[in-house]
Amino acid sequence: MGKLYVIGTPIGSIEDISFRAVRVLSEIQLLLCEDTRITRKLYAHFNIPFPKKVLTYIEPREEKLIPQVLEELGKGTIIGLCSDSGMPCISDPGYKLILEIVKMGHEIEVIPSGSAVESALVLSALPTSSYTFKGFSPRKEGDCKKFLSQDKELPHTLVFFESPFRLQRFLSIALEVLGDRQCAVCFEMTKKFQRVYRGFISEVLEKLKNDPLKGEVTVTIAGNHPKFIRHP
Repeated sequence: MGKLYVIGTPIGSIEDISFRAVRVLSEIQLLLCEDTRITRKLYAHFNIPFPKKVLTYIEPREEKLIPQVLEELGKGTIIGLCSDSGMPCISDPGYKLILEIVKMGHEIEVIPSGSAVESALVLSALPTSSYTFKGFSPRKEGDCKKFLSQDKELPHTLVFFESPFRLQRFLSIALEVLGDRQCAVCFEMTKKFQRVYRGFISEVLEKLKNDPLKGEVTVTIAGNHPKFIRHP
């Protein structure tokens, strides 16, 4: 019987990959990855042979590829699933596949990695005892407001992924819906040009006016606690 390895890869610095992840990447027979160009760089850096069988595993293709992957597992193929960075299934494809694999009774093994969620929480200087990861916000303004309103009264720190092109708009909506709370915006974590802006949402919006707004972005916003909210 085959096995699926869910392989966490670095969120930035390539040195953060585990020894185990490198070993498994060198042993798998079929690789499922988002962008072969990015994953090839990982293989090249560690001088390990790129698998002969590779499938581009992105969300629009996921449901079509699942039967093929299940067939390979039935043949005894050792398969690896990885994202461009971080853990598969965390705002990346993989959940639907894992659900079907569990139904079929095939073995799954997870090789963890650093996560942008936990890294941003630590960098934020906001409470980490409880948090809610919300992923990406809806594109439409009305939907985004409803999305943020769901957690308006909760005390947990909120964590979001966001596009740099929509970041200022998102923070402006958050300011309107949640009030002027303490937050942190983390760019390019673990990379050479990592930078973090901390402060109340209104303050961070001002700071961002002079930022090129490029790179991966993770946003943390304080929960509903008087200590972290600026009142008029």
